[in-house]
Amino acid sequence: MNGCHFERDAGFSLWQSAKGSPEYYLTVAFDHPSDAALACRHAYRKIASIIEREKLAVVQERMFGSLNHYEIALAGRQQGLGSESALANGLVTYIQGRPLWGEGIAGIQIHAVRSDPAKETVSTITLAGRPVGRAWRRADATLYWLQNVAGLSQAGASPLAPKAQSEKMFLRAEEILRAQGLDYTSVVRTWIYLSDILSWYDGFNEVRNRLYGAWGLMPAPGALLRLPASTGIRGDNPLRAACVMDVLAIGGKTAQAPAITQLTNVKQKDAFGYQKAFSRGAWVRGGDLAQVQISGTAAIDERGESLFPGNARQQIQHTLEVVEALIQPCGARLADISGATFFLKSAGDTEICRQVLEAHSLGQIPAVWVVSDVCRGELLFEMDALALGPFA
Repeated sequence: MNGCHFERDAGFSLWQSAKGSPEYYLTVAFDHPSDAALACRHAYRKIASIIEREKLAVVQERMFGSLNHYEIALAGRQQGLGSESALANGLVTYIQGRPLWGEGIAGIQIHAVRSDPAKETVSTITLAGRPVGRAWRRADATLYWLQNVAGLSQAGASPLAPKAQSEKMFLRAEEILRAQGLDYTSVVRTWIYLSDILSWYDGFNEVRNRLYGAWGLMPAPGALLRLPASTGIRGDNPLRAACVMDVLAIGGKTAQAPAITQLTNVKQKDAFGYQKAFSRGAWVRGGDLAQVQISGTAAIDERGESLFPGNARQQIQHTLEVVEALIQPCGARLADISGATFFLKSAGDTEICRQVLEAHSLGQIPAVWVVSDVCRGELLFEMDALALGPFA
């Protein structure tokens, strides 16, 4: 892959994606290890050495695995990093994305930056004394990554229904942003993981549409598209919340601030055209920054209809074609993908997926593979991704 260094180690594969920009992306995809804790510990030792060698600061960290391996994963992480590592006490979003073999740890995704201490700082964002994210403050803009935003009740209170939790989740994200001098219109990208998505996805979208409308994000004819890019997928979490969310927001009003373009796709109907409030992707560019955030993408056509029901090969093939069409106007190619998540409804479709990827010369694409429901019962595959530039 262009700009990626790939290596295999005992129990996992690791990709380091860096293309001369200050941003850096690490992907670890685990095999089926006989000892998950040992493999996790070994992977984080490798991660710690890369972070130290490259002088990186981590701004977002996510792990996928079964919930019954959550404590095992955190223990392996702590042991691998050691108490002296700056990453040891950092935030982690842990999502139940079961590995292809059933139970265990599927993978790790880390977004980091090379921060110039003379001009930039990376710091922890707190709310009421609790860490909620990281901020990369630069001369031209500040990038904010929020993690594990949820809408749970106060301790001792009755649990909220899923729709009420989703509303509280969005309002909490806005509260955090306002404490940083921003509001929700600064949001560029969200990653939203819903427990039992197929049972209440319509209710979730009702809440999001209403709030985004109140915040002035819903598209008006002829107006600039402002909806954030997003992933919306099934994913349980250790908090036992109905949904959790990670957020990327960018603040900066100077002429040197990065340009942010929310993307549409000639091969797909815009999601807001069928009452789903997100864009197909987000293009951030300016100065030494260049990235394309690729929303969760599946085999949906120009009319908003699901394609090829029951045919995983055709769905995967179409999804790659759609992603390729989305990022091409940004100067990016599929080979520029720096990190991806592949969501398979059935692990039985893994070999088909690998065959399609090989046909596109993407056999070594940096990706974490998980088994998870997509937002429509007939959809068998979804992917989201990040492409870091500069692009050709």
